[in-house]
Amino acid sequence: MAVTGLLSATAIVLSACGTAAGSGGSESAHSGDNVIRIEYVHRLPDGPGMIPVVDMVEKWNAAHPNIQVTATKFTGKSSELMTKLKTDVANKSAPCLAQVGYGEAPEMFVGNLLEDVSGEASKYKDNYNDAAYSRMSVGGKMVGLPQDTGPLVYLYNEAEFNALGIEVPKTFDELLEAAKKAAAQGKYILDFEPDEVGYWLSAQAAAAGAVWYSTVDNKWRINTTDEKTQVVAKFWQDALDAQAALTHKRADDSYEQALTNGSLIGNIAPAWEIGYALDKLDGTPYEGQWRVAKLPTFGGARMTGPDGGSGVAVMKGCQHKTEAMEFNNWLNTQVADLASQGLLPAAKGTVTTPEKTLRQFGNQDVYQVLAEANGELSTEWGYIPGFSTVVQKMKAKADEVVAGGAKVTDIFTVTESTSKETLKESGLPVADD
Repeated sequence: MAVTGLLSATAIVLSACGTAAGSGGSESAHSGDNVIRIEYVHRLPDGPGMIPVVDMVEKWNAAHPNIQVTATKFTGKSSELMTKLKTDVANKSAPCLAQVGYGEAPEMFVGNLLEDVSGEASKYKDNYNDAAYSRMSVGGKMVGLPQDTGPLVYLYNEAEFNALGIEVPKTFDELLEAAKKAAAQGKYILDFEPDEVGYWLSAQAAAAGAVWYSTVDNKWRINTTDEKTQVVAKFWQDALDAQAALTHKRADDSYEQALTNGSLIGNIAPAWEIGYALDKLDGTPYEGQWRVAKLPTFGGARMTGPDGGSGVAVMKGCQHKTEAMEFNNWLNTQVADLASQGLLPAAKGTVTTPEKTLRQFGNQDVYQVLAEANGELSTEWGYIPGFSTVVQKMKAKADEVVAGGAKVTDIFTVTESTSKETLKESGLPVADD
């Protein structure tokens, strides 16, 4: 996995980071009864039919009376959690453990928000998919353990496809032609999601074989406008120009309405979305009609890209890193419980498709498809420190695209300029070419 190498330039500035002092918050302190108390903050969905995180933690607490864990669900947007954690570390009130996106880990480590737990993590390395394990490495330092992965897949309504005479696309060329055919009948098998473009489009670039971030001579090299990325840009521009794709934000009610009224019958989605993507269709005529397929190829080798996925990191100031990592490993190896949350676990082991997923996807063995997709993730993909800033600029430009004031390729142009600016503002060296 090249991620560790891609992030090696980060190590240049790590020596400049001070060590945060403090108790690590009350949750990390011994109580009078010598019980170690650890807080774990997460943003898992805890939706209907899922095994709640608090129930998972109760099993741990029952078996480990001297290491008691409290699970706290963060209900804001995922991007808001990192902001909160920055404040918590500054106030010396941070939890010991927190859910951290793979794209957030480099920025948080360089920002001195995460502990180096390389020694503890190495004890558990064999429990995890190698690619996923490496995604919790920053500059060669492990900051926690991986929880789930997010390979892009394709979701579609099989009954609607059959009615339209459309076969499941194997390539993006076929996907575009099928999208045009469906749109002519008032149906859409694509949605361009301006609020998700940061990880969603970058994952598609990865699937096309692009490598945005690499290092040369201990400097970051940025290339987000290469030929392979332009293939992705052209696909979406062609689809939008042909009015063959919807443009609903994923988090908007308009997206769910398009699902429930039957106009949206297919879309590109990350594996972690499986757990709730079809909830609005329960009890409707469309329940059980949808299926999961591998992401179509961009013409080269079969490959997919990572859209999100996260690990559980140890926050700066945690006073009980050994015990925190013991729970961390236990939690992330509860593959059946995590799968019930709609996650594709990063831990090794066969995952049985949950009952809810079987019902919603017509008894398809969805997790078999997801596991295969997991094995086809790009191995050359990594993120820069400060990628969250890049994502915001990408979203803003995507809004312009939807409004007709910009082209899809402009999203990747602003990605390149923002990536360079963000690294330079952080004091990280950037190659000129």
